[in-house]
Amino acid sequence: MSEIEETPRTYDDTPRTYSGAFMAAMGIALLAAVASLIWCAILGSHLSTQQTELTDAKQQNMALAAELRETDARLRVTTDELGKSLGLTQRQLDERAQEILNREQADNKRLQSAQQQTAQQVNAVSSDLTNVKSDVGGVKTDLGKTQNDLAGAISQLQTMKGDLSDTNSVIARNHDELVLLEHKGDRNFYEFTLTRGEKKPVGTVSLELKKTDAKRNRFTLDIYADDKTYEKKDRNVNEPLQFYSGKDPALFEIVVNSINNKNQITGYLSAPKNAPVPPTAPPNGQ
Repeated sequence: MSEIEETPRTYDDTPRTYSGAFMAAMGIALLAAVASLIWCAILGSHLSTQQTELTDAKQQNMALAAELRETDARLRVTTDELGKSLGLTQRQLDERAQEILNREQADNKRLQSAQQQTAQQVNAVSSDLTNVKSDVGGVKTDLGKTQNDLAGAISQLQTMKGDLSDTNSVIARNHDELVLLEHKGDRNFYEFTLTRGEKKPVGTVSLELKKTDAKRNRFTLDIYADDKTYEKKDRNVNEPLQFYSGKDPALFEIVVNSINNKNQITGYLSAPKNAPVPPTAPPNGQ
């Protein structure tokens, strides 16, 4: 009996334990609810902010899309215009290039034609030059032969003594022989035909036929030079008739080649190369 009394049973311990646990659970639940409310409030605030930002972003995206569409449209217009401009420029460049090419081709053709013509002309000139050289060689040969023939012919001309000097003079007895003398080139010659009673200028002097004797081939001739008169009386055909004339007296010669009839003679005047030449009478004039 005594042991049982020392450990008495308490009937109300279990209910007290259950009540405390309930209260704790309720507190926890309340705290959880409050925390949930706070979290929901915070989450709602965040959701509202994000919704605002999303709306703003949508508006910005719409504005950007509009600007993009406008820029794209402008870009398409610019691209079209640029394409047209580039197409026109390219066409002009192609036309210009073709024009330059055509001009170059035409210039090349003209150059080739000019070169061909020049080559033909050079060939022709070369051929002509060759011919000329050949002709010159032939002319030189002919000239040498002519000079030899002339020298031989001159050596065969008659030499006679003049009526004044002691030297012999080479005379021409006709026109052909006078031509040979002219080729010597050391004197000037003036041919004349003189009628009796006529005073005629020949070269720088004047002549007058006074008398003829056709049977004996003799004649009388007056020569007027430097205000002087030289009478050549009863002279023979082909006889050198000499006289001096000029400021520095030089020897002149007159040769009568023929008496044509009773009153006419034909001959020539031979004058020094340095003697004055008549201004009105050409050399070898009648």
